[in-house]
Amino acid sequence: MNRTVRTAAVLSAAALVMTGCAGGSGGTAGPTADADGVTTLVVGASPVPHAEILQFVQDELAADAGLELEIREFTDYVLPNTALAEGELDANYFQHLPYFEAQVAENGFEFDHYAGVHIEPYGVYSDSVDAIEDIPDGGTIGITNDPGNQARALDLLVEAGLITLAETEGDPTLLDVEDNPKDLELVETAPEQLVVSLPDVDAAIINGNYALEAGLNPATDSILLESGEDNPYANFLAVRAEDVDEPALVALDELLRSDEVRSFIEERWPDGEVLPAF
Repeated sequence: MNRTVRTAAVLSAAALVMTGCAGGSGGTAGPTADADGVTTLVVGASPVPHAEILQFVQDELAADAGLELEIREFTDYVLPNTALAEGELDANYFQHLPYFEAQVAENGFEFDHYAGVHIEPYGVYSDSVDAIEDIPDGGTIGITNDPGNQARALDLLVEAGLITLAETEGDPTLLDVEDNPKDLELVETAPEQLVVSLPDVDAAIINGNYALEAGLNPATDSILLESGEDNPYANFLAVRAEDVDEPALVALDELLRSDEVRSFIEERWPDGEVLPAF
């Protein structure tokens, strides 16, 4: 096998945007209720679709449940868990189980999570070819450097018949590519940079939230899209383990998996770009 794996320049400075102001003022003591019995929850989320879903909950459902959501938007996958661990957030909503488990194992986070809310099908995108089989011999493919999603991306390439993977006990990585008949160059890149790198590669495998933020429709713009059926990558609300039974957080989780949110997701993303997981 003659395969080159190249690492691209990686993490851009991640922007943290809080509704109404930037940054935070440090750790919190967890959810607190005001004199009227309304509990404010500070929730970190990716802008699309997570923050949009949370904003719908805030606008339409939270008040009746005695909740007020303060939504902080993160444009990377690192800071939301750090902020949760440090007490700057009461919960975050951006990640799926394989990523969550990898982060907990790597960083020793004492986290827990609720059931899945939605799935963003992972897709392969290209500015230069219209079909996955048209990726040329020796072509370049952008692939995430995030271990929690790299195996997912490799599975798409296996599905497309572009590579095979060696048997491995854990999640496969680029080092486990066994057969690469087109001699493709897999370019490791930070997940938030894959959209930016799209003009410089023959194809890129892009997380659904970053595709949506860039104006790409996974259902119509991808040249290969992951199936939503029996998909293990549902995104959920994550919390510190000590807070998993906190009534306000349990209530938020229930709202996120309500019939109203299901209808919102289906109406907001009618082509299946985002799929309810409940």
